[in-house]
Amino acid sequence: MDRNKIDTLIGLYSKASKHSNYQTLPSNLSALLDDDLLQIKSRSEIERLCFILEKISVRDKIALDIGANTGFFSFELIDKGAKSVTAYEGNKAHADFMKFASDLIDVSHRLEVVNAYYDFTENSKNSHKDITLLLNVLHHVGSDYSDSQIDMHRAKELILTSINNLSSITTTLVLQVGFNWHGDIKKPLFINGTKKEMIEFITDGTKSCWEISFIGIAESIDGNIIYCDLNESNIARNDTLGEFLNRPVFIMKSKNERTL
Repeated sequence: MDRNKIDTLIGLYSKASKHSNYQTLPSNLSALLDDDLLQIKSRSEIERLCFILEKISVRDKIALDIGANTGFFSFELIDKGAKSVTAYEGNKAHADFMKFASDLIDVSHRLEVVNAYYDFTENSKNSHKDITLLLNVLHHVGSDYSDSQIDMHRAKELILTSINNLSSITTTLVLQVGFNWHGDIKKPLFINGTKKEMIEFITDGTKSCWEISFIGIAESIDGNIIYCDLNESNIARNDTLGEFLNRPVFIMKSKNERTL
């Protein structure tokens, strides 16, 4: 491949922001780029993807990826047979990376990249999606997007409202939320920062709109991170894994999907 195109991809991937170098490369791009040229701070994308694909089929599905970053999950869903993916990403460098990369690997006809923060209040204007990915976005409400003047109580209300609003336009939601508002450890969304608190918050706050089908919990097994179904032994917070790996992955089915 043209060296200039590779350098362009590397530059877009590495352009500085607080969310740069956040995702590992998807399989259909890793063959083109030398990982040694990138400073990748993976958040167990492959391990989370394995759990998601174990629980839901993506083949021939229409998907929405909200807060796609550099597109690991978008590209992987396409690679695994999704009919199309619409990816929303507010960071221009990340959105440009996805657009440029999708042209290079000839999937631009199946991947629509929107350089904008998703507007959760405008769901009624969006077409139906079979699957929506909403991974580690909502705890940035009032920071990366939405009104910056809100307090934490209002932020938690908006987190639940955003999740519930999606129930009218998507069949399956894959959700992950951070424990700290804006990612600031001084602003915990839950008093004790436990998985139990988060699970109860999501379960109670969305039960009129969603049925939780699966909850994935990261475990360290023989030195490897594996997402397992929630059980009595893994619900306790495991501080040796760090904050990110304590975040549950929720797979939810809509109760309010509009008739199309």
